[in-house]
Order: sequence, then structure tokens, then C-alpha cells
Amino acid sequence: MTDEVPDKLAALVDAVRALDRLGVPHALVGGVAVGLRSGVPRATLDRNIAVRSWVERDALIEALSAAGLRLTGAFAHSLNFRHPSGEPVQIVVDPAFDAMIDRAEPLELSGVRIRVVTTADLIAMKERAATDPARRRSKALRDQADIALLRGDIPDPDEGW
Repeated sequence: MTDEVPDKLAALVDAVRALDRLGVPHALVGGVAVGLRSGVPRATLDRNIAVRSWVERDALIEALSAAGLRLTGAFAHSLNFRHPSGEPVQIVVDPAFDAMIDRAEPLELSGVRIRVVTTADLIAMKERAATDPARRRSKALRDQADIALLRGDIPDPDEGW
């Protein structure tokens, strides 16, 4: 980790720009996408970007490394990187996401067009994750809370306990 403060937006923008330069179809998924789609900011440890499953992993690693991100782990369905600011970025490579990437809609963030999976697809992703028996309980509970947010159970800042 560098001496810089982790920069969530710069990490996302730098990763998206690298994937755009590579010409790889991709879309934002995970907690940041939930926050954007629900309108409620959502705490999350990393930026999650899904890419089409046919993309060569070596090409992804090369493109993201050239953008200054450092590979920190390679797994069956993901590549984990660290942005120079220290912010984690996870690239998801799973055929289950391919059609969702195709349906993703563009949003403008800091002058960059970022494709975000649809609300319906986020709910489907979260339902799949929440019912995975191998999923850590705390993550499955977070998935259930995300589903509620995406279905409109939005907290009212003026409501009492």
C-alpha cells in the first residue's frame, strides 16, 4: 500500500479506462452498483467490475497493470488488483455475468461513462450469492440487505428507532 489515501473513484475510473482501451465488454457490479441503483450509499471494501468470460486473463492483467494496478490474487472467477492509492479492485470473470454485462446501462461518473448492471440483474446476482451454501454468513446477510434496498426498502433519515 502506498502513502496515498485510498481513492475509490480513481480506482474505478482507472480500471474502467484500462478495460475500455482493451475493448473488453464490462459492467460495474457489487456494492457500488447497489449504491448507484438504490440511491443509498453502500459501504464496500472494493470495486467489482465484471468482464465477459471469453476475455483472456493475461490481457486483463497486462492492461490493468499498465494502468498502475497491481495484481494481488488470481482465483477461479476473479482477478484481484490494488490501485496505486491502495484501493482494491476485483475483476469478475464468470459466464453467469455475460448476459448481464450485455444488458448493462451507461452512467456518467466524473466524466467517464461506466456501464452498470440493471437493478433486476443486481437482484438476481444477490439472490444467487445469498443462497450459496459456501458463502460466509455475514456476506449472505449483506446480500439480503442489498436485495431489500434494490426493491425499494430505502431508509428514511427522519424516521425514529
